[in-house]
Amino acid sequence: MLGTVLLLLLALLRAACPSPASGASRRAEALKKLLEVFGMEDPPAPPTHFKQPPQYMVDLFNTVANADGVTKNPDILEGNTVRSFLDKTHSEEMRFLFVLSSVAKNEKILTAELHLFRLWPRVTDGPKRHHFCQVSVYQVLEKDKPDTPGGKKLLAARLVSLQTSGWEVFAITPAVRDWTEDESSNQGLLVTVQGLGGSPLDPPPLQFASGRSHHESKKPMLVLFTDDGRRGASLPTAGSPDLKPQAPDLPAKMPVPKLGRTRSTRSLDRLQPCQRHPLSVDFEEIGWSGWIISPRGYNAFHCKGSCPFPLGENMRPTNHATVQSIINALKLSEGVSSPCCVPDKLYSINLLYFDDDENVVLKQYDDMVAGSCGCH
Repeated sequence: MLGTVLLLLLALLRAACPSPASGASRRAEALKKLLEVFGMEDPPAPPTHFKQPPQYMVDLFNTVANADGVTKNPDILEGNTVRSFLDKTHSEEMRFLFVLSSVAKNEKILTAELHLFRLWPRVTDGPKRHHFCQVSVYQVLEKDKPDTPGGKKLLAARLVSLQTSGWEVFAITPAVRDWTEDESSNQGLLVTVQGLGGSPLDPPPLQFASGRSHHESKKPMLVLFTDDGRRGASLPTAGSPDLKPQAPDLPAKMPVPKLGRTRSTRSLDRLQPCQRHPLSVDFEEIGWSGWIISPRGYNAFHCKGSCPFPLGENMRPTNHATVQSIINALKLSEGVSSPCCVPDKLYSINLLYFDDDENVVLKQYDDMVAGSCGCH
């Protein structure tokens, strides 16, 4: 996968240099291939107006990845994709609807959570003051009859304190799995607030932020943890026991390597031992900065250099590469070349971006950064 990315980036650089008319088509083809690496057919359209991503998604990105998007903690995410959806009803009632059309058919729903922001409770005086209430979340089965016995199905219920404000999270995985299997079954969610004995409270002392009267940062949100089944090569990754999770640093601006190279430069490259070199990927230069929230770019690195006989331990050779090097040096078999300088450890990167429906997505991509190089 990483080798494909590097080739595509070189193609992009060639297209950016002065060239005949074929350069534009080459660039378009390279961009298309690069989109395939990121699991997309077309780049999402940027939001029509400035939009602030949910703070939960920003915090999750910063927990999983460093500022350059390189995974620093591979064990946090369940699956490789996290999608967020805002409520589409904009109603002041405790009815919520989330449109899941952007979830791909091949995505496996692992966990689904309803995030509701609990407002400061209404102040009540006298003996009727409550300290806790019961919050229940239902899957609506009958859109026009949610209050009938067969009109809803209980998903989650628990006691909630009336002494504080903040986010409450409810697991609603079964409902979302139903909706992704049959889109027409998505009639939304119903949330109720009751006293400890199950009796309704009028007016309810607890309210959740909803409708148009509250800031978007506090709007009801559905968060899906999914997995699309995409996996990288079998090389060691950031999750391997022998690789520290500390990711490589990305300088603020890495010089773009020039393609025009003299014969003496190429000869010098062959004399240099196998090692890792910078390779900057700038999403703004590619034209993707309108929909990618973070990172603005990353350092993919690439491997370059010779693997001369005898191979030292500093070249991290495999046993196979050592044998191949010996056979090549002693000319024991025709057509056997010397080992190649290639990545032997790879990191994944994470993108936080807006999809076509302006929902915010966090996605992890394997094998996108060369962690180290060796002779193989």
